[in-house]
This record gives sequence, structure tokens and C-alpha cells, in this order.
Amino acid sequence: MSYQVLARKWRPKTFETLVGQEHVVRALTHALTEKHLHHAYLFTGTRGVGKTTLARILAKALNCEKGISASPCGVCSSCVEIDSGRFVDMLEVDAATNTRVDEMRQLLEDAVYAPTRGRFRVYVIDEVHMLSNSAFNAMLKTLEEPPEHVKFILATTDPQKIPVTVLSRCLQFNLKQMTPPLIAEHLQEILSVEGVEAEAGALNLLARSANGSMRDALSLLDQAIAHGGGKVDEGQVREMLGTVGSDFLFSILDALLESDAQKLVSVADAMTARSLSFDMALQGLASLFTQIQVAQLAPQALADALPERAQILGWAERFDPEFVQLAYQIVAHGRKELPLAPDECAGFVMTLLRLHVFRPAESSDVPRAPREAEAPVRAETRVETAAQRSAPARKRSADQPAPAIPSQAKAEKTGDAWHEIMASTTLTGMARELGRHCGLARIDGDCVVLSLPPAHRHSQIQSAQEKLKQALSEHFGRPMRLVINLEEAKGDTPADTARRIEDKRQENAIASIEQNDFVREAIDLFDAKLIESSIKPAV
Repeated sequence: MSYQVLARKWRPKTFETLVGQEHVVRALTHALTEKHLHHAYLFTGTRGVGKTTLARILAKALNCEKGISASPCGVCSSCVEIDSGRFVDMLEVDAATNTRVDEMRQLLEDAVYAPTRGRFRVYVIDEVHMLSNSAFNAMLKTLEEPPEHVKFILATTDPQKIPVTVLSRCLQFNLKQMTPPLIAEHLQEILSVEGVEAEAGALNLLARSANGSMRDALSLLDQAIAHGGGKVDEGQVREMLGTVGSDFLFSILDALLESDAQKLVSVADAMTARSLSFDMALQGLASLFTQIQVAQLAPQALADALPERAQILGWAERFDPEFVQLAYQIVAHGRKELPLAPDECAGFVMTLLRLHVFRPAESSDVPRAPREAEAPVRAETRVETAAQRSAPARKRSADQPAPAIPSQAKAEKTGDAWHEIMASTTLTGMARELGRHCGLARIDGDCVVLSLPPAHRHSQIQSAQEKLKQALSEHFGRPMRLVINLEEAKGDTPADTARRIEDKRQENAIASIEQNDFVREAIDLFDAKLIESSIKPAV
């Protein structure tokens, strides 16, 4: 006897054996039990989730020789013929190859005739969204008022393309994608019956690669059995799928924590040597960052059965939540940009280095600077730099000490000092944004302490702090240390001052327009309204 593929051999034949669609099964079971039958059903969902299978089970339930029931016998001639696809009163139509109106009219002409053997004539139209508009119009009348012996079962992967006039005439059921744990569990049950040895890690890989489709999972399982010579081994499955091992992804995250750019490049080189998929690597990284963020913000939602749960909880404690959000975006955009890169390896390396550049500075990079006891700090990031207040905005020589600002000085004085310092630099980009949103808290000897409001903590990336350090070192002519505390600044920051000035200029511009005689005359004459957002102050 020829070999039968698993996807066909294990196709469900009853509602009880259908996996992952309990909400649909429940509704259909109640309708069949109470004989509340609709004339048209629409099953929607991605490929391989059971739309056609569900249509066949429903057709058996309607035409079983033992009566309409949610549990067809499966042994009568009608059930057997429906399972084998040769029941004369069930017409399965592929709308992708029968899109024209003439084909649909010819199909519906037979609807007026009574069924030959069964209780109902069942039309199963797969991928119904592929029908032309004329074909849809041709079936509308029959679909709205079909003969009592006719049932329509429509299936589609894209319900948005179906006219609303058709949707309104159908009872619609949306079939869900299946979760990887559910798929892996079902594969294990099948292999137990088949007598095939399998590793749990291999089944998890197959379940994830199926992307919610049980049919895809069974096809991959067939391939894995053949590839493994009768058993399903995790290493061979990983090689077959070309997926990136967890060890590579774990090494990337560890290298980020260690600020080791060389290690990141080495991981990419090792993946290149094994011809692994960089796209799947970035997909895996995005999944890990998602799980890390869940562990940080909603730890109860992290699945207990997750294989890498322990590692994720460890990373959740060490990574900053804001960086995890940024890292997820970097990885997602990096994956999208892979086709634009000189080659995929280059795009992958640049994505890893982007993660490295935008990582937050570790508090262990420099020794902790002293703080005033009365100034509580919620969170801190420190980097060595140079800064000092200067009365005239000019560089001092290394042997000329900069006067320190007394600790009892008012917030206005420290604010003015920082405004002068920032105005004297030539910083651009993120370094300038970081400085503009900071306020000067105090200067203790050779250490400058800045306050950065938590709302702008994303600007304190390491490269920006390094540039700020270099600019301030050049300004004061000697190395200093910098501590940036995440706390509200005392007084206005340069950004606050600039925003206040801009708001005042905008108010003046609006007032100037409102006082214009021509504008006032137009408003009075035409009952016009001044759109303030369209007014821009002169440069």
C-alpha cells in the first residue's frame, strides 16, 4: 500500500477530533442538535486551520443516513463517500480556477434539482473571494433564497474581498490560528500513535515554523521524519529548517549586556559559516525582546512552559525596559531593511551594531560621583566627561581652575550657566538634544551633575554622552566627570527656554495677523475664521 502523508491521514473526520477551533465547533454542534440550520455558512481563516475539513464534517452531519446530528456515524455510505470526496450531492468548487460568471451560472443551474442520494445538496466553494464581481452577482439570488434542499459552505482566506451583499447572507465563523504549544502537543500525540521517536525541542521548532497552520506543521513533520531517518531530532530539524539556534540568539543578548561589539560581529560570522537565515535570526530576536518586555511589565503572562523562561527572567532584570522597546524596533526595522543591504550578512551586522550603539550606558562604566544627601535619585546613568561654568564663553588653560558654583546657588543661576555652556558648543544631533533637555544640578570639584527629566531618558544613548563629553572637554580645556541623574531639572532647561521663546513668537505672530485691517475686514465681511495653526512666525 502506498504511503499516505500525515496531513491527509490525520485529517479530522468529526467535530471532536478538530483541534483548536472549539468556538466554531460549539456553535455548529448546538445548531445541529437543535436543528437550527442556516442555508449558507462562511468559514474564514488563514491556510491550514481546518476550513475545508470543517466543511466536510458539516456536510456529513447534514447527510448522515442516521439523521442530522453533530456526531455523524462515519460508517454509512454517505459519510464514507464524503470523506473520500466522491459524494454525488456534495460539490467542491475551487473558486480560484472557476472565477467566471458562466461557470457559476452553470453550477447553480443544478441547484433547483433535488439531491440524488443525500438529504441536502451541499455546495462547498473554496477561496470564494477569487470569484469575479459578475460571478458574485450571479449567485446572489440563489444564495439569498436557495431551495430548502441546498446548503452553501463558503471558505476564504481573505473575507475582506467578499462583497458585503454576500457576507450579509451568510453565517460567518472565523477560524483561529493555532498556537505553537497546541500544535506541538498534537504532533506529539500523532507521533505516539505512529511509533516515531521525537524530541520536544524539535516539535517546538516545527510548531513555530508552521505559523499557526496545522497542515503546514504536519507537512513539516513528514519532512522531518524523512530527514531524520525515521526519528525527529532537534539538531536535524534545526538544520532542515535553517533556523538559528538559541545559543546564537543568547550570545547576542549577552554581548549587548557586556557591550562587546567584537562578539556581536563574531556571532554574525559564525552564522554565515553555517549558512543560517539572518531573517529568521532577527525574527527570533524580536520574539525574545517581546518575551523580555512581557516578563518586565506583565510577568504573570509569561508562559511557565516556555523553554527559555529562566534566561528571559534574567535578562528582564538586567535590560532597561525602555531599551527593550527600542531594541525591538531596531530589530523589526533591520529585518525589513535586509533586502536593501549590500548583502544579508551586512544588513544583519549593521542591525547588531545599531543595537550596540544605542544601548544604555552601564552604571559600572565609571565610579559613582558624590551626591548631595537631600537630592534623591530615582535612576542614574554615568559617563566620564568634562564641564564647568565659565563667566566668559571661552576655553581656559589646563592650569587655570574653573570657579565652582556654590551649592546654595539658586536654580536660575545654574540654569543660566548651563544655557551659556550649551550656547558655546557646536553639538548637533542626539548629543545636542541630550544637552538641551538637561539642567545643571551642581558642580562638585571636577564632577558636573546634570538632571535629565525621565520623559527624555531615551536621549541618553552612549554615543550622545560621549560626544557631549568631548565637546565639554574642549570647552573647559581639562577632563571632568559627568553624572546624569534621571530627575526633574530645577528651573528651565535650554529646551524649555527655546520652547517658551517659540511659543511667544507664535503668540505675537497670531496677534499681528488678528490686528491686520485687511484680515479683520475679511472676517467681518465673510464671517471667516482664522486658522491659527497655519500661521508661522517670520524667520
